[in-house]
Amino acid sequence: MTTTPTAGRTTAVAARATELSKIYGQGETRVVALDRVSVDFRQAEFTAIMGPSGSGKSTLMHCVAGLDTFSSGSVRIGDTELGSLKDKQLTKLRRDKIGFIFQAFNLLPTLTALENITLPMDIAGRKPDKAWLDQVIRMVGLSGRLSHRPSQLSGGQQQRVAVARALASRPDIIFGDEPTGNLDSRSGAEVLGFLRNSVRELGQTVVMVTHDPVAAAYADRVVFLADGRIVDEIHGPTADSVLDLMRNLPGGNPQTPEFDVKGRTR
Repeated sequence: MTTTPTAGRTTAVAARATELSKIYGQGETRVVALDRVSVDFRQAEFTAIMGPSGSGKSTLMHCVAGLDTFSSGSVRIGDTELGSLKDKQLTKLRRDKIGFIFQAFNLLPTLTALENITLPMDIAGRKPDKAWLDQVIRMVGLSGRLSHRPSQLSGGQQQRVAVARALASRPDIIFGDEPTGNLDSRSGAEVLGFLRNSVRELGQTVVMVTHDPVAAAYADRVVFLADGRIVDEIHGPTADSVLDLMRNLPGGNPQTPEFDVKGRTR
């Protein structure tokens, strides 16, 4: 297992990108979305990825999560090199090792909350660990809603289902793409609290793309991208420290909704 020293101890790396590049088009239409990015995501750590629009933050997450191809460099999930995998192998790795939470909750409307939570394991032909599943359901506060379909749940409750679904199979790493983007501030704070607790109490690894400094403040560290490159990072972030750094990034404009700190109190 790959390790990296942190504050005098050794911490395993859940995912690693090395000299990662993603290029779209050729000639005059050539766009460099990622420019030789190298970054580690350590186990049992909550990392937020931030940057102005077009900085490459979502592209980085999608490439590391195996949702998109990359032009050069390498990506590892644990000890597995993604670039060496065929499509079926990559599908299996995403199913077995990775959890996903998206801004659009991606729940099946005809299934109950519980059926949506266990769906990935059902597709894989695996039975859930009942004790673990019960623990996850309690943590996200869904015990009284398991028989409800998505249309009978609020947006916040639907995203709780999505969080539970991502956690239920005990993945090596969870990727969240703006997971609170469709939620009000209170529901968003609840979902972020569940993710925070999954790291602290369950030892989960979480990587989240967000534009919101308040959301980023729930993370252990924040990685900042600009123009396809990592330009800075903060450990133990606050909404104010994130906002201050964002103001100084190329393309950063704290007056835009992207850097709005409305609802700072939580």
